[in-house]
Amino acid sequence: MKPFLSVIIPAYNESKRIIHTLLDVDRYLSSEKFKKLTQQHNDDRDARGYEILVVDDGSKDNTVEVVKKFQSIIKNLKIIENQVNHGKGFAVRQGMIKARGKLRLFTDADNSTSIDHIEKMIPCFYGQGDDNVKYSIIIGSRVVRGAEIPVHQPLYKEILGKLGNKFIQLVAVPGIVDTQCGFKCFTDKAARSVFTRGVIDGWAFDIEILAIARLLRCYKIKEVPVKWINDPESRVTLKAYFQVLLETIKIRINIWRGLYK
Repeated sequence: MKPFLSVIIPAYNESKRIIHTLLDVDRYLSSEKFKKLTQQHNDDRDARGYEILVVDDGSKDNTVEVVKKFQSIIKNLKIIENQVNHGKGFAVRQGMIKARGKLRLFTDADNSTSIDHIEKMIPCFYGQGDDNVKYSIIIGSRVVRGAEIPVHQPLYKEILGKLGNKFIQLVAVPGIVDTQCGFKCFTDKAARSVFTRGVIDGWAFDIEILAIARLLRCYKIKEVPVKWINDPESRVTLKAYFQVLLETIKIRINIWRGLYK
């Protein structure tokens, strides 16, 4: 029997932060609240429960060993090991393709957006959201009305993020106000269609998958507000912002070349 929900967590040198995230995710997904939520919206008798899939992207610390130790505590926990570091985009794509869930969510190892936000997303897949529309891709947003950011990033990062998003909308995905929040959920069909076409291994993979979904014209995308807490130990450096802009240009070139068809 396939899981109703797969949670994919990309990890690179996350031995310290991932323990809390794994326990928090498992605690919520094994709760009666989540069971009732899935019973209310799940129309597939062959899809039940959940799986947590950690994709290690060639960590140099003991992330793999830490996750394996917790497999005895978290029964639905699985790990994919990569010997070489490829990038977050590669890890998420690998996890999304190998996951078995009817719905597939990827979230960050630092738990900056808590797993209970899935409560806002699941009804929208079944046309039971605020607009009664069925969506195939639902993404967390730190910008749309209702979003909360109790702990902000440094000011320079926020300014760069806002300017970068204007550029991203102009070049690749107009109308999507937050492409980079690490909390996105897909139906199994949308995940297979979009991620098997992706080629960006770096930080701009989010932009690429949303651009591909737009090109396919059969997957509706919805942004939902989230409460996002910045982690002071974030691995997103100043260099990463410029990498995203360069990769966004590459995505536009790939679109012109017809690569994603």
